[in-house]
Amino acid sequence: MRSELSLDIKKDLYTYIANFISDNKRNKFDEFIHNRTRYLTVVLENIFQSQNASAVLRTCDCFGIQDVHIIENEHKYEINPDVELGSAKWLNLNYYNEKEHNTLDAINALRNNGYRIIATTPHKNDLLLEDLPIDNKVALLFGTEKDGLSDIAIQNADAYVKIPMYGFTESFNISVSAALSVFNLSERIRKSTINWQLTEEEIVDVKINWASNVLKDSERIKNNYLRAKFDLL
Repeated sequence: MRSELSLDIKKDLYTYIANFISDNKRNKFDEFIHNRTRYLTVVLENIFQSQNASAVLRTCDCFGIQDVHIIENEHKYEINPDVELGSAKWLNLNYYNEKEHNTLDAINALRNNGYRIIATTPHKNDLLLEDLPIDNKVALLFGTEKDGLSDIAIQNADAYVKIPMYGFTESFNISVSAALSVFNLSERIRKSTINWQLTEEEIVDVKINWASNVLKDSERIKNNYLRAKFDLL
């Protein structure tokens, strides 16, 4: 889709392509879009266990987190369709993989977009999730189960959080950590007076992506509309 399209044309485009999907899907889009947020986002650094990596996508979709940022350094992020159960098509997946080490690029991009970078670690002196301020947009960083977050991620984070544990095991696996963290913070954000919902233009963009992902020939349909629209202008 052309990035320079005006909001009015994007609205018309969505109305056009929505005619090609079922009433049930359109109604679900209209219902679910108002619970989506970019105020909280999840960042996965070098995750390579496909089962856990895919479970995080399901968690994000279930809790209305629209964006997931994926840092690929030594490992490629693999999605397991039997675990993610189609959740990826409802999310915006942002990959950082152009360099040998991409963590700092991801952190800088998120910080430039107004996010406070929060590293999830099991250290004793970290903040508890419930004590983390939510007055700024939050980007939660998760690392691998074996090694955790990289030194670069930890050194460049703005704050550190931990999930309280009362047993012998030192940490949760990545999918459980993400689920607990996202649930806690998303509930706090939704119950606050923070403007956490998508903007009008973001709503239209996301709905266009959702419709495109359920249509078999979405590019042809969108291009037919755009050709007709711009030929008439």
